Amino acid sequence: MMHKYLVWLCCSLGLMTGLSHAQTAAQALPVAPVQVKDQRGVTVSFAQPPQRIVSVLPSLTESVCALGACQRLVGVDRYSNWPAQVQQLPQVGGGLDLNIEAIVALKPDVVLAAMSSRAGERLQALGLKVLMFEPQSHADVQRTLQSLDQMLGTRSADKVWSQIEAGIQAAAQLVPVRAKPTTVYFEVDRTPYAAGETSFIGETLKRLGVVNIVPATLGAFPKLNPEFVVRAQPDVILLSERHAKELAQRPGWASLQAIRKQRICELTAAQGDIVVRSGPRMAEAARILAQCIAREMAK
Repeated sequence: MMHKYLVWLCCSLGLMTGLSHAQTAAQALPVAPVQVKDQRGVTVSFAQPPQRIVSVLPSLTESVCALGACQRLVGVDRYSNWPAQVQQLPQVGGGLDLNIEAIVALKPDVVLAAMSSRAGERLQALGLKVLMFEPQSHADVQRTLQSLDQMLGTRSADKVWSQIEAGIQAAAQLVPVRAKPTTVYFEVDRTPYAAGETSFIGETLKRLGVVNIVPATLGAFPKLNPEFVVRAQPDVILLSERHAKELAQRPGWASLQAIRKQRICELTAAQGDIVVRSGPRMAEAARILAQCIAREMAK
């Protein structure tokens, strides 16, 4: 899932080769040592801001690019597909099947991985520097952006976070007052796993003025008994369009008013990528959710 993009642009002047703006900026980066603490609480030191980065979590890939350092990525996981320019980078597997040898061959200054990744310790044992993050709340996303910003030396985190906040606030205005408080159920996986109140998705839904049927006491992304959803009777169901058609076949779910009234937000694969990634596109995710909820409650 990758597209072409030229990272460095060089201009020839006779026998002399000039530097592109990107290269000049890279040379202008501070050379002072950098220390960054990841979500594990582990501090990693760098002699200078990393110039060769492998990211194996899409939200981290997107964050690096949003902070203005996309050109420093030299490899990504197979699920990283935004922005388009990362789609031409070498892929090193994903999830449970990361290709350790491929990562090592890219000679990264640092590998950015998920907290749940099993590859972190192995990569560290091979001498690579690894930072691990897996933001589950809005506060986690902000802290991750700040940590990456510190590592990159880009000084862009505050601006990116302000844009996210402004975008979420604007999205909340798209949900009409008559649709508040609407009760909603957001299904992350057909198991079913849901997005609870304390997840970044749940926090966005709250900002939109709707009520999540999955309380904070159940955790950020709990596995639910399907009967829980039946008892809760959400006004709107949000989930991947791939699984929407099977909802009525689940035991007892045909009685859900959301299904009877066809108040179902079916997210396309592209929309799903945006909504379920805890990164710089959370404002766009809020807009997608707000527009869908408003549309369904108008039925």
